[in-house]
Amino acid sequence: MHQATVVACLLHFKNGKAHKQVRTFGTTTRDLVGLREWLLSEGCTHVAMESTGVYWKPIYAILEGAFEIVVANAQHVKKVPGRKTDVKDAEWIADLLCHGLLRASFVPPKPIRELRDLARYRRKLVESRSAERNRLLKVLDTANIKLASVVSDVFGASGLLMVKALAEGKDTAQEPAHLAKKQLRKKIPELQLALEGKVEEHHRFLLSVQLHRLWEVEKDLAFVEQRIQEKLKPYAREVTLLDEIPGVDATLAAAIIAELGVDMSVFENVSQLASWAGVCPGNNESASQPGSPTWGPTIMCRWACRSWPLRTGH
Repeated sequence: MHQATVVACLLHFKNGKAHKQVRTFGTTTRDLVGLREWLLSEGCTHVAMESTGVYWKPIYAILEGAFEIVVANAQHVKKVPGRKTDVKDAEWIADLLCHGLLRASFVPPKPIRELRDLARYRRKLVESRSAERNRLLKVLDTANIKLASVVSDVFGASGLLMVKALAEGKDTAQEPAHLAKKQLRKKIPELQLALEGKVEEHHRFLLSVQLHRLWEVEKDLAFVEQRIQEKLKPYAREVTLLDEIPGVDATLAAAIIAELGVDMSVFENVSQLASWAGVCPGNNESASQPGSPTWGPTIMCRWACRSWPLRTGH
């Protein structure tokens, strides 16, 4: 599978002999529908593909429901170096599938995949917001504005009002300082000292752009959060059970469901689930090293994973 082409090998047996047909298709929707129709017309029942980047996803979406699909780890289907072509790769994967030598990767059902996309995008938005906040704080430090030294949260209601006042060109420290709210008004003298910087037009321009970007990210984040809550409605019971685990809030519960799903029967044991979740420590050693401190995360994960499936009836 590539961005522009897909090489398919159809393997079937007739009179005890294997027959192969190899065709190349484009990756447009019409071409992939043609791939599906060709496979159906030939009586194909099983399809195997490598999990190569994101290129397998549109093919999987079009073939889903019509065949039993195996998405194999690309590391498990590697061929001998020096003999690798698209045609040979397709034939090799078909041969492995025919002999039952491919282990299917876990592909969650469509609702979970959609929730996963939203949860991962939410994380990217939060990371983008954090990066933009750090850039804004650097601009304030460049202008010798020591607001972060007095205000615990520069991006709270009072802090944003002061930063906005600086961006609008209110150079005197008294005016932005008096924008403080509630308990922060007790620190007005300290705020006036902290706001006595050297804010130039260049700093005001940067602050204006950064405030606008922060506002846009916050708006998008709220929009995505609303969508996540809508997608989580069928899993309200699972969210409630996960929320009982110490350290797990509603946001983390949504991320756990998005990454693991709610059907624990797809995992053979708790160790496999821990490995899929990425909390099982690796074992990279060339000699025995007693006293390794890497078992803590596994034990905690096993405790959480054992307690949850038992209470949900799995």
